[in-house]
Amino acid sequence: MGETRQYNMGFVWRICLVAALGGLLFGYDWVVIGGAKPFFTKFFHLDTPGNEWRQGWAMSSALAGCVAGSILSGVASDKFGRKRLLILSGLLFTASAIWTGLANSYNSFIWARIIGGVGIGLASNLSPMYIAEVSPADTRGKFVSINQLTIVIGVVLAQVVNWAIASGMSGKITDQELINSWYGQYGWRWMFAAETVPAAMFFFLMFAIPESPRWLVRNGKTKDARNILKSVGGDDYADFEIEDIQKTIDNDNGKVDFKELLNPKMIKVVLIGVVLAALQQWCGVNVLFYYAEDVFKAAGYNISGIMLTIVTTGLVMLLFTFVAIFTVDWIGRKTLMLTGALGLTICHSAISASFHYHLQGLPVLALVLAAIACYSFSLAPVTWVLLSELFPNRIRGAAMSISVFVLWVTCWALAQWFPSMREQLGAAGSFGVFAGICLAGTLFVLFVVPETKGKSLEEIERELVD
Repeated sequence: MGETRQYNMGFVWRICLVAALGGLLFGYDWVVIGGAKPFFTKFFHLDTPGNEWRQGWAMSSALAGCVAGSILSGVASDKFGRKRLLILSGLLFTASAIWTGLANSYNSFIWARIIGGVGIGLASNLSPMYIAEVSPADTRGKFVSINQLTIVIGVVLAQVVNWAIASGMSGKITDQELINSWYGQYGWRWMFAAETVPAAMFFFLMFAIPESPRWLVRNGKTKDARNILKSVGGDDYADFEIEDIQKTIDNDNGKVDFKELLNPKMIKVVLIGVVLAALQQWCGVNVLFYYAEDVFKAAGYNISGIMLTIVTTGLVMLLFTFVAIFTVDWIGRKTLMLTGALGLTICHSAISASFHYHLQGLPVLALVLAAIACYSFSLAPVTWVLLSELFPNRIRGAAMSISVFVLWVTCWALAQWFPSMREQLGAAGSFGVFAGICLAGTLFVLFVVPETKGKSLEEIERELVD
């Protein structure tokens, strides 16, 4: 029953890869704005004195949409299902890509980014949840990590598109020459509009995959759920899974009661999810992507060097995501999280020292790449695996949305306030703070976070809340 060869892995791969396209769009939309920043800020005159807040809002408005999307997913996913809301996220991604590419005013640009952010909020919540609910227990970590892989592919794709579009620029030009150039008028638009192709693919392909069987059982559609589970592992597997799922929801009326999240047994589980979500964002690595231009400029790189270096960081992230995919169901979630968090503590401490002693160039780049490598096989993918596994069936949508809500609020706060943090503490002080956060995170994982590898979602539920 537990052997992978008994499963129809072709079927599982197909539906998980389609759902994971939401991750690719999440990664692309999250990172593309960093490469477009030097162009659209001049187009909308956001780099002039007195416009610091408007520039910060342009950079972080999509994250506000992420918060709204995570709230919507919590309110609606247990009522309408995972599939319908993932279809909606595909539609929002497509609309945002086209709208941002056509925006001719600051307000229009902001609204387009917020719409895309709602799509990210939905997909970042529902894609890993859906994958976890359709995957067999002993391969679930790998399949949920595939969602992180597609996020990284989206990140690299955005970096490559940005670099390809901007690489035609040569020599030094004035701000006015840049505004009047093709790059200043149209090039940055294509950076955003290029997302239309994968977004439209995601929207249409989502119609072809089934609903989550666990959601179907919760809503009285056991026959439909059994047919899906039968396609995954045959009759015996389907019967066993249906019976196990049913045991955990016998007292559930199919409606989400948010008050149940305050049950003492549930509070601990929800708090674990909330802390892990905050740690993933406040560990400091996202700063290296969102404000890569500023970080590498402080390390002594010029514009062309910065753009190429940013692509290098994405490739390192892609490479080490494969480490997580091939080890998460073997080594386990907890060991990977501990190794990565401790590694980040060391890397950030060294980066802080490098800035303090005014080191530049390759030493800083090597430390940054080491930090990204640690993040990419641990906090980046494994946090999503744990969030998709920890919560009981009857509250999974609501609890997941709370964790993702915290994730995007903390992401927004970091993006909005890092420039002020850097101004007050300097680069050395800022990375010193991140090192302290990672050390605290290491201790939290060591003493609080459970190991979940190889266990069904129902087994995890019984261990944590029964």
